[in-house]
Amino acid sequence: MVLKDRTVAVFSTGGTIAMTTDPATGGVVPALSADELLQAVPALAVNGITLKVRDFRKLPGASLSFADLNELSAAIAAELKDGDLAGVVVTQGTDTIEETAFLLDLHHQHEQPIVVTGAMRNPTLVGADGPANLHAAVLAAAAPELRGAGCVVVLADEIHSARTVRKTHTTSTAAFASPGAGPVGRISEGRVSLTGLRPSRPALGLRAGDATRTARIGLYTVTLGDDGTLLGAWGDSCDGLVVAAMGVGHVPAHLVAVLEDLARRMPVVLASRIGNGPVLSCTYSFLGSEKDLLGRGLISAGGLGPYQARILLHTLMSQGRDQDAVRTAFENAAG
Repeated sequence: MVLKDRTVAVFSTGGTIAMTTDPATGGVVPALSADELLQAVPALAVNGITLKVRDFRKLPGASLSFADLNELSAAIAAELKDGDLAGVVVTQGTDTIEETAFLLDLHHQHEQPIVVTGAMRNPTLVGADGPANLHAAVLAAAAPELRGAGCVVVLADEIHSARTVRKTHTTSTAAFASPGAGPVGRISEGRVSLTGLRPSRPALGLRAGDATRTARIGLYTVTLGDDGTLLGAWGDSCDGLVVAAMGVGHVPAHLVAVLEDLARRMPVVLASRIGNGPVLSCTYSFLGSEKDLLGRGLISAGGLGPYQARILLHTLMSQGRDQDAVRTAFENAAG
């Protein structure tokens, strides 16, 4: 399908999709420019889409920082102000795609979609998936079907909401999925087909340029046999804490007093370490249950996974939001 008079901006940040062999080490490192990535996708030259290319970073996904992503959000917003873009593509390392996509979605205030993509196999490997993923991402960014969808992730010809996408395998080219929800669309024969409604995007009023302070947000995973010593140490080390609890939001009974004390000092968000399904609110009532913990001041993450809950809490705290504002934002994000 030829999409005429459509312009897509491509921001390259590095990652596996942009890696080549380092002669000094024999391993692969981020090196390819955005133009070099696009040269590997000759089909883009004949589909009528105009590309605006920007080399933003050359980093592995694991090395991207909040400062990098806030700057990226601001750069995307500046590009979209002119109104002549159909959408934006961001290429990056897959290690942190689900976190990057969620953060970009929180900041995004425009109708044009942001499409994040990458690769599981670097360009030196047989069957490298980067060119196909980049091709699909550009088609998705140019497609009118995704207007208003916010930020999405495109790999293996599937389109996933930034809210639901998870990396589910370390090496498979089909590593990205949306457990419990499924993809919001697919790409075949050069066309975008939605499989359901556009992703729900609650208006939280968060923008990249609104950060007023540096925030340190902890992520603590509750495990079998946890005696609470390490949990208690978080009180002097962070401005807010996400607790990845067991099941639907449960912790051992002897952690309750520690969590209650922490919740009096900072926002403490209760998520599930499972990463698929919501934290409940009123089913269980034993000591350390979700009902007990929420009654002691913890804030429910709802259906957000612990990584996304940390992104949201970091964004709120860096903008100086107080406990009540944090609680309201999470309630709104939970839908």
